Amino acid sequence: MDSAPATARSLTFRDATGDDVPLLVRLVESAYRGDESRTGWTTEADILQGQRTDADGVREVLAVPGGRVLIAEQDGGPVACCQLEHRGQAAYFGMFAVRPELQGAGLGKVIIAEAERTAREEWGVSEMHMTVISVREDLIAWYERRGYRRTGELTPFPYGDERFGIPQRDDLAFELLVKEL
Repeated sequence: MDSAPATARSLTFRDATGDDVPLLVRLVESAYRGDESRTGWTTEADILQGQRTDADGVREVLAVPGGRVLIAEQDGGPVACCQLEHRGQAAYFGMFAVRPELQGAGLGKVIIAEAERTAREEWGVSEMHMTVISVREDLIAWYERRGYRRTGELTPFPYGDERFGIPQRDDLAFELLVKEL
């Protein structure tokens, strides 16, 4: 008997297109910011207000050479997404969002595994990289349980650039997490 949750077994994956920009913006915003994001187990709403992304930002991600956005669908509708970008011997994983009401159901594990499989098999990379806001300890712990390790390598948060949100604290930075594939 398959031990994967029924919700995870019924997922299908496809590459996003320009037509998907509005749904990707809604999905990412719902998972990261505002009251809707609080219905899930992980949110940035207490540390950042304002937007997480917008249509222009999503179009930029879709236009990156060697990049793609995977959409996970269930019953024909989007439930999650993630960005993958080929960067030499590594792939970058970002813009990961699961609909808040579905968080905690095992979808995230399946989606990150599919992203890792895709990067390894299609690009032959040996590592997956991502950046996470360093104060998001619960989220970092979730990634550590998936085999990612903290590097201690920090990049400053872009304070003053409201395209990334409006910080509610002054100690934000992005930490690089790495996993050998």
